[in-house]
Amino acid sequence: MVEIFCTNCGHGNQPGANFCSSCGQSLPRSDEEPRTITFAIDPQGALDEVEVDVHDVPSGGVLIATRGPNSGSEFALEHVITTAGRHPDSDIFLDDVTVSRRHVELERTTSGYVVRDVGSLNGTYVNQRIIEGDVPLNNGDELQVGRFKLVFIAGGGA
Repeated sequence: MVEIFCTNCGHGNQPGANFCSSCGQSLPRSDEEPRTITFAIDPQGALDEVEVDVHDVPSGGVLIATRGPNSGSEFALEHVITTAGRHPDSDIFLDDVTVSRRHVELERTTSGYVVRDVGSLNGTYVNQRIIEGDVPLNNGDELQVGRFKLVFIAGGGA
């Protein structure tokens, strides 16, 4: 089994991987091969693996819930600033007491997406690190908002 090494962080990845499982960076491959990203969804402890063809991702990108009450749900990032929280008017409504009413914002910039916590009580995490200020998002990054874990997949327009 020959590993594919990430040019960004040097992590060894499984053959056939399209994105680094450590940092989310796109891995070098021939253009003829399909581009997919694979990750596990954990609905109440039973792991399911999901494969997403990046060509099917809307131009703004998506967040896919891998853990929490909405496991398996896809949330399209359709606005320049997408809000997520427990408030019913949020673009991404996350109905759980561990989520603040106005918890987090994802902003599409000219260089990609950034995420910022907007004063939540429990904080926001990217790849298991609490964030402060604007933090850039890369393909495969895991965003944690309360009990929800969401994987970010950039679309063609991001």
